[in-house]
Amino acid sequence: MLLQKEGSGRLYYRLGMQYAPSNLKLEPADYGFKVERTYEAVDNADDVSRDSDGSWHIKEGSKVRVRLKMAAPARRYFVALVDHLPAGFEPLNPALSTTAVIPKDTVGNATGYRGTDQWFDHQNLRDERVEAFSELLWAGVYNYSYVAKATTPGEFIAPPPKAEEMYHPETFGRGASERVVVGNTAHIERLKGLNP
Repeated sequence: MLLQKEGSGRLYYRLGMQYAPSNLKLEPADYGFKVERTYEAVDNADDVSRDSDGSWHIKEGSKVRVRLKMAAPARRYFVALVDHLPAGFEPLNPALSTTAVIPKDTVGNATGYRGTDQWFDHQNLRDERVEAFSELLWAGVYNYSYVAKATTPGEFIAPPPKAEEMYHPETFGRGASERVVVGNTAHIERLKGLNP
């Protein structure tokens, strides 16, 4: 690619790049935030389990509480915490009247901030991701959780959760990507046989 101009005046340009990692197993990264994610069962403790290799197994149709833990070593401004859902999950939005009752989370959301459990100013529950935003975040450890439903059987990759200062994107952190299996293994193998 060659960029050039002729004549006087300023040349304005924008370069963009799209890429995908060659390996879907991404390790955590800490460049100003530390982020971790765990899954736990909502209705029945047997609905969610984890293998020794780190893979999550989730019963199809069950509700899953997704827990994110974010640590900020210093004060941060305009923070976005984003968790991309694995395919096969749908977030349950408690603000919608059509959503069934979601059990209240008994774990607090923050340590030493604002005097309340809610550290974030705004949240979005979208089809493919969940986001929480804060204009000002003091140094500390913050928890965020939401409930999703495992709707589709299959093997999926959960992209890493990520926290960043939106106007200083070089200050960020991400958790690890994880393998999520929805449904039982025999059923998934049978589905694979139907779609060669």
